[in-house]
Amino acid sequence: MTSSRAAAFFDLDRTIISGSSVFTFGWVAYRAGLMPTSQLIADAANAAAFKFSGASDDKTEMVRNRILEAIIGVPVSTFTELADDILPKLMADVRREARGLIDLHTDAERDTYIVSASPIEIVGKFAEAMDMTGGIGTVAAINNGVYTGELAQPFCYGEGKAHAIRRVAAEKGYDLEASYAYTDSAGDLPMLEVVGHPVAVNPDRALETIAYHRGWPIVEFSRTRKKVVKRTTAAVGAVGLAAATYALGRYQGRRSPSEVHRA
Repeated sequence: MTSSRAAAFFDLDRTIISGSSVFTFGWVAYRAGLMPTSQLIADAANAAAFKFSGASDDKTEMVRNRILEAIIGVPVSTFTELADDILPKLMADVRREARGLIDLHTDAERDTYIVSASPIEIVGKFAEAMDMTGGIGTVAAINNGVYTGELAQPFCYGEGKAHAIRRVAAEKGYDLEASYAYTDSAGDLPMLEVVGHPVAVNPDRALETIAYHRGWPIVEFSRTRKKVVKRTTAAVGAVGLAAATYALGRYQGRRSPSEVHRA
């Protein structure tokens, strides 16, 4: 295994799918009797806000704490069954453009991973269904077949995502300078900074500003989900993906916001 081996790491929410995987989990958990109606309503409101403006660190930590509290004493088998129910809903929400980007990296013989704050039980199965190399998610502690409500590994968000990517790279022999990362949120900045080819996808305002000033590629998917618009194209060949995406991102990054939105 050579050090030049590369991988591509994809955030899940608002990157591969258009909405929130945590809300999808909440709906399935509610139907299974693991979540009260009041919490489902709150999650629906948060999911709607997230879809249009992204998630804040405070909200993400709140969701993490609530999920960990909700699964205390829940058998692992119950959670696995929930993951089976969630999977078809997530697959139906996959962006066509994201599927194309993943396939481009696969064709270029790069391993592909989902990196998400969602539970590993969900992320792992979803990555398998997407024919990706693997999933990296939040790992909850288990004792005697039930969840304890504690974390077994660092929360897979922010610096936790970068930590997980470094760990996988060390295990698999990936060259992170030759690797890619895709995400929508400034909260995932550590994930972007750990690779040599960071790409902002459907970025929130904070990440868009950072990408603009750093000359990173910015990818925006059309609302009709038919094409990639404004800053790049899904038609870029796998061989030229690195150079073309990076070059276009640097060019767009130097343009004024008004020029970009007229593109």
